Formats: sequence, C-alpha cells, structure tokens
Amino acid sequence: MNQSDLETRRSNPRLQTSPWDFSHAWRALTHRNFRLFFGGQSISLIGTWMTRIATSWLVYRLTGSALLLGLVSFAGRIPTFLLAPFAGVWVDRLNRQRILVVTQALAMLQSLALAALTLAKVITINEILALSVFQGLINAFDMPGRQAFMLQMVEGRQDLGNAIAINSSMVNMGRLLGPSIAGMVISAFGEGYCFLIDGISYLAVIASLLLMRLPAATNQRTTTSMLEQLREGWTYVSRFAPVRNILLLFAIVSLMGMPYIVLMPIFAGRILRGGPATLGFLMAAVGIGALISGVTLAVRKTVLGLGRMIPIAAAMFGGGLVLFAMSRALWIAMILLAITGFGMMQQMAASNTIIQTIAPEDKRGRAMSYYTMAFVGMAPFGSLLAGALAHSMGAPLTLALNGLCCIAGAIWFATQLKYIRPLIRPIYVDLGILPLETYPAKPD
Repeated sequence: MNQSDLETRRSNPRLQTSPWDFSHAWRALTHRNFRLFFGGQSISLIGTWMTRIATSWLVYRLTGSALLLGLVSFAGRIPTFLLAPFAGVWVDRLNRQRILVVTQALAMLQSLALAALTLAKVITINEILALSVFQGLINAFDMPGRQAFMLQMVEGRQDLGNAIAINSSMVNMGRLLGPSIAGMVISAFGEGYCFLIDGISYLAVIASLLLMRLPAATNQRTTTSMLEQLREGWTYVSRFAPVRNILLLFAIVSLMGMPYIVLMPIFAGRILRGGPATLGFLMAAVGIGALISGVTLAVRKTVLGLGRMIPIAAAMFGGGLVLFAMSRALWIAMILLAITGFGMMQQMAASNTIIQTIAPEDKRGRAMSYYTMAFVGMAPFGSLLAGALAHSMGAPLTLALNGLCCIAGAIWFATQLKYIRPLIRPIYVDLGILPLETYPAKPD
C-alpha cells in the first residue's frame, strides 16, 4: 500500500464502515502474475482432487480397511509435519518462484508414477504408502512456499485477503469438479486414469509459474544460521498470541476434524450403500459449501471481522460433522457436508488471511510453515486416530466425537478474542486497515 492510500484510509473512517465490496470481488486478478497463477492452478487442482478421491477408493478397494485408509493418509502427511519448520526457513531464504516450479514438477512425477503402476495392475498398498510419503515431502516445501508467494503475486497487502479468498474459491472449484469427475472416471475406466489426468494437469501450473515476471530480488539474503532462524520463527509464532492461538485452534480442527475425509469411503460404501459415484457426490457437496464460503470472503474489502469469524466457522464445521455422522440419507448427508465445507473454508481462509496480514515479510515463510504444520501436519495423527477408532467403534461415532472436539476448540478460541484484539489493532493501524481516529475502539 503506498503512502497516499495509507493516508486516505487513515483520514476517512467511512472506508472502514462496511467489510463488503461486491464491485471489487475479483480485484486480485488485476495483477498479471496472480492471473497466471489462477489459470494454471484452476486446471491443476481438478487433477489434484481426482487423485485424492482415486487414492482413497483404490486403498479401500484393495484392502477394505478403515485402518489402512488412515495409515495412507498418515504416511502422506507426516513428512510435512516433520519438515515444515525447516522448509519455512528455506522459503524465507530462497526464490519462492523457483521452489514452486521444482515442487510442482516433482508432484507431477509422483502422479505419473501412481498412474503407471495402477494402469499396469501391479500396484500394492506398500507402493501407495511409499508414493504418499514422497508427496508429503513435496508438500512440506510447496505449501508454505505457495502461501508466502501469494503476497508477491499481488504486490502488496491491500489485495492479499482477496487473493486468498479467490485462491480458496479456486481450490473448492477443484474440490467440486474433481471428485465428481473422479467418480465417473473410476466407474468407467478405473483409478489409474485419474492419476494420469492429474499428472498431465501439472503442466498448466508449471507453465504459469515460468511465465510470471517478478522483481529480481524476491528472496531474503541472510548470514544467520538455519538453527537460529528456526529458533527465531518458533519464538515468533509461540509468543505472539494472535498467531499462536489461531494456529492452536487450527491444529485442533486439523487433528480432530479434517480426518473426516479419510472416513468418506466408509460412509459412501457401508453407511449410504453406494459406490465411487456416491463418494464423488459427498465430496462435491463439501466443495459446494466451501466454494460459497470462498465467494463470500472474496467480496470482503477488509480483514476486519475475520477474528470473530474464526470460532463461529470452527463451530459450524464441528456441528456439521456431528449431524452428518447421524445421517442415513444421501440428500441429507450432502446438505450437511455443504455446511461442513462452508465452515471449514471460512476458518481456513480467515486464519490464513490474518496471519499473512500481520506477519512481517522476513518471517512470513516461517509463519506459514507452522500454518502448514497445523493444517497438514496434524492431520496424519488425526487420520491414524480416526482410522483406529472407526475400526473399533464405527465411523459414525468416531466422526461425531471429532466434531464435538472442534466445537470445544471454537468455544476456547472465542474466550481468547479479548486478549488477541489489543495486540492486532496496532498492526492494523500501522498498515492503514484501521484509521487512526478509531484506534483502539474498533474491533479486529
């Protein structure tokens, strides 16, 4: 944000009276680099979601085991949990554009390897586990790199929230289309063709990254050791209450709530008595809810109010899971999963936007690496736990218990807002998000 924009915001409190701006819902797309990213990722994400559904169905078809469904998800995410803090240091040190080109190329090779083994009908659960671990290694660098790179693509914080909301909408358009297409492809041709389509789709996002024009010096040069930067990053996220508490709630929801995806094949097959098409419909319902959520976030013109939205969204997500666990009709299940998807995306995008807005540039990669740990890294433990509990007490009871834990986390976070707001307000004032005239009376 330039100085004139900053002064305008500070001198005109009316700019802050409404968080909505429908006329600028797609303003981040005015940036050429973000338009390229949007185009490439829109194609690639459909393939990514096809692979997720195909992998779950392949494991379930080969083994019929809820425990192994959880184990595969655990194997694909535990490397991210272990390596994300180190990856965050590299993201702050190196050229983020180049990091993403490498990670996307490696992800393409992983999908093509899955396709080759599946189409040759030689794939086993051990190979699925090994390739899942490989994907987890890639994600450890790709996810914090992609999140931290967002600010560079829109060239400033003023459009960051809109870019994150559009990115969320893009992810959920893929979530909506990918599972539906995957269900049809699996029914007609088998899982291998889903993996093949996904592998080819990575070419779009690699091309978009290579076509971007960025300033020459986009990475942070430092002589500080990696261990010192690790310590510095941990100190920031653990001692700064707004970031710490947002990440703690996110970790709770990721641990207990996000593994619902692992149990979806069981609900589709055993509870709702369907097949891969039913699984596709269920996941598409989540995508519809999340897509609606992304659109509502895109029309926001300010981050004000997102702090309050976080616990509301987490409670909505948890409540949706509890009710879905009790449903036995497909149409009811789809409505409840749409509500679940809405709450899930509201919390994810609101948390992401606030952290990226308040984090200093030289620590953004490390802050987003801990966001990645909370989002992806905690899920493997939740997947393993969900798989084990579903094996012993059934999927519906397991999912209901997980939803209740998310609601409890939301209640805790709501009690922390009064401590978080006074710490965020000075940053918002400094950035021009809150005008000086309203400080410190305006809520975050």
